[in-house]
Amino acid sequence: MANFTSLPEMSDPNTTQSPLPNVTEPTEHIVSNEDIYGFWIGFSLAVISNAFIGSSFIFKKRGLIRIAKRRGTRADQGGYGYLKEWLWWLGMFLMIFGEILNFVAYAFAPATLVTPLGALSVIVAAVMSSIFLKERLNIIGKVSCGLCVIGSTVMVMHSPKETKVHTMDQMLEKVQEPGFIVFCLLLLVISMVFMIYLAPRYGSKSVMVYVTICATLGAFTVMGCKGMGVAVTQTIKGDQQFTNWFTYLMFAIVITCILVQLNFLNRALDIFNTAVVTPIYYVLFTSCVVSLSAVLFKDFFYMDWKDILSFFLGFITVVGGIFLLNAFKYMNISMKNLPKAHKKDTEKQDENANMSVNGDIMCHTDDEEDVDAYQRLANSHSVASMDHIEFEIDTNLKS
Repeated sequence: MANFTSLPEMSDPNTTQSPLPNVTEPTEHIVSNEDIYGFWIGFSLAVISNAFIGSSFIFKKRGLIRIAKRRGTRADQGGYGYLKEWLWWLGMFLMIFGEILNFVAYAFAPATLVTPLGALSVIVAAVMSSIFLKERLNIIGKVSCGLCVIGSTVMVMHSPKETKVHTMDQMLEKVQEPGFIVFCLLLLVISMVFMIYLAPRYGSKSVMVYVTICATLGAFTVMGCKGMGVAVTQTIKGDQQFTNWFTYLMFAIVITCILVQLNFLNRALDIFNTAVVTPIYYVLFTSCVVSLSAVLFKDFFYMDWKDILSFFLGFITVVGGIFLLNAFKYMNISMKNLPKAHKKDTEKQDENANMSVNGDIMCHTDDEEDVDAYQRLANSHSVASMDHIEFEIDTNLKS
């Protein structure tokens, strides 16, 4: 038999063949070295800036306290006497310097990384308030600060490592997307309702009113800072952007929102405690910024689901730490008065029925219910709970 050699198949020149996919090509998203360097530069600037911002709350609060002692018109009542107080101006200088560093950080790193690191300002404010404002930082507050550090570390490890916008043309294209426009209108409606309707009626009663205004407008401030950072970076690279109208629009948004934020933030600090204002402001502000950034820049689009889940778990950890720091701020809890591990110590306390409450109330009783009520009264720091327990003691004694 003849041995036939197989000839290669001839392809039809008129037929278009699709190229075969390269199976060896990696399919995962690769982050450039430039984005990695920008990530760590932005991270470092964010840490330093939040140290200045956290300390600024303390000095501004000290200035407002001095104004109140001189019986001047308070900020909540429309007064501007704090403008003559040098401590307030020192706090303002620290805040401006910190915000400038934060502004530069947005030029290098994603907003979803820079903004959550604001938890560090909460820690700085809590520690400094215990030193300069004589506000106690108990053991739960210290644990809360540790939780904030842990949660921030997890968020940094799993946050987006790159920015999706490098030119002002890309930024302009992003802000014209329907989803971003709808979300911006929603935030504007919320801020206007709070400013026009709720602030005059409930601003001095609920901390949420003034802080919500600052948080919603703060989201626009961050987006404006991001746009300004892109313009500055692009100009440094040789492409002049300060002749672009869009650059000045970003600048106007930043200035306007910051001025309104400062007004309402001063009112909140004048009425409410620093330990209350700072944590709530962080939670609302971060939530608004991360949401708006996710809609505008799609920061989580290229991230693995594990990184996204870890990022939000880290954020929840920070929120939990801030909640504990706020909720148990004024409770007298330390290692010395924690529940004892030995039962004998508890029995000895029950046998000793002569109890002193706030150094004034003395009582002797053998009734276990009365002893328990007096024990809770001695450990209570809430006026409402003390009234309830005293009523319970009176009822037991009469019966």
